[in-house]
Amino acid sequence: MSTTTNNPGMLTADDMREVDSYLLTYLDEGRVTPSYARRRLKDDMEEYSRGYVQQRLKRLEEHSHVDNLFDTGLYELVNDPRGDSDDRD
Repeated sequence: MSTTTNNPGMLTADDMREVDSYLLTYLDEGRVTPSYARRRLKDDMEEYSRGYVQQRLKRLEEHSHVDNLFDTGLYELVNDPRGDSDDRD
């Protein structure tokens, strides 16, 4: 189980949950806050607490897939782990 917060390595499919995939889709569309993502999740799959959504966003941040802009709770996609193996930087 990869729970190390100091490891910026990419998450694998085994590390991700279905909710993470939805969050990445929203982030691919633009920046999100936990409150915004929570409302979208409620419409798209099921209701989650704001704290849980924030926890999942923080996990994506720990692995350098998203950035919490200026520590404001506004998240932006940096690297989508669902993409193909070709890194385009």
